[in-house]
Amino acid sequence: MTKIRVLIVDDAVVIRRLLTDCLTGDPDIEVVGAAANGRIALAKIPQVNPDLVTLDVEMPELNGLETLVELRKTHPKLPVIMFSTLTERGAAATLDALAAGASDYVTKPSNTGSMNIAMQRVRDELVPKIKQLTGRALVADSLPVPGQRTSPAAAAPPRVAPVVPLQRRVTAPRSEGPLDVVAIGVSTGGPNALADLMPHLPADLPVPIVMVQHMPPLFTRLLAERLDGRCPLRIREGAAGTELHAGEVYIAPGGRHMIVRRDGTRVVLALNDDPPENSCRPAVDVLFRSVVAVYGGHTLGVILTGMGQDGLRGCEYVRDAGGQVVAQDEATSVVWGMPGFVARAGLADRVLPLQAIAGEIVNRVRHGRAAGTAAFRQAR
Repeated sequence: MTKIRVLIVDDAVVIRRLLTDCLTGDPDIEVVGAAANGRIALAKIPQVNPDLVTLDVEMPELNGLETLVELRKTHPKLPVIMFSTLTERGAAATLDALAAGASDYVTKPSNTGSMNIAMQRVRDELVPKIKQLTGRALVADSLPVPGQRTSPAAAAPPRVAPVVPLQRRVTAPRSEGPLDVVAIGVSTGGPNALADLMPHLPADLPVPIVMVQHMPPLFTRLLAERLDGRCPLRIREGAAGTELHAGEVYIAPGGRHMIVRRDGTRVVLALNDDPPENSCRPAVDVLFRSVVAVYGGHTLGVILTGMGQDGLRGCEYVRDAGGQVVAQDEATSVVWGMPGFVARAGLADRVLPLQAIAGEIVNRVRHGRAAGTAAFRQAR
């Protein structure tokens, strides 16, 4: 198999060297060039014909966003990973880049105190994304069976997996009564997916929405602010002690797990710094587990585009409690990792294109409420 050809674009010599060292250590990746700014990069792309570009956000002459806009005119499908600083300015610029067509992003290491630690962190984050976005990702020979724990030592070596058919799974009977909450999990491709989805949810949605979007601190707050400015629902970053209300959306803050819990008659948010799950904090599984503990089968879980399998166990909790699950389809996902695992495990009630999911959420929530009201009237 030919190696993945990567072009590195960054104005800092030390970062270009760090990325080159990180990537050339992988036998599947070849660094075919480096550029110190966007103008040089645009000239090099037709010369080196990369499979993927890593692009610094802040550069002289032509910054990352400007470079991306020009690149997309000639290479609309070329995967681009933004390499940004973990600052408010860097986060805002990264969100702009994602909206302009960047495929994903990685934040630059800061305050690591060690070049080896910095390299390992970049390698752990960047290499899997490169392989996912170029179609070279390795996954396990077989999908994990929900509820079954597998010893790492006993796991088979990974390989490039064929398409795995949907599995039929026996799930718990549907809980009677209305849906009381919507829980959403999303990762790679999420900001754009949410920008398409959330404006189509009405302000009078009669339930709250809690959400994990895999992002670092600062990014989640800015994402919430941007979505809030364009959506009928009120959208904000979750804070400890916040009471959940219908028609409001709460996004887990980067770097912390978000859960829901009962406080008397209220349901409130709580945050914690427990260890990452699925290498993620916040993690979808953590949120979904807490939602089911509070709302039981009156939960609608929604899994959107994203790398990895965070949310798989969470959706198992939802279905085992009698709740409902909707997953995004492969055709409209940037990466069909998270929703793909859920769909193939037989946990999704519906697998739908992104543009159909808002309507599905509204229909399921309102149908459940109407059915519950009718049952109540009949009982009287």
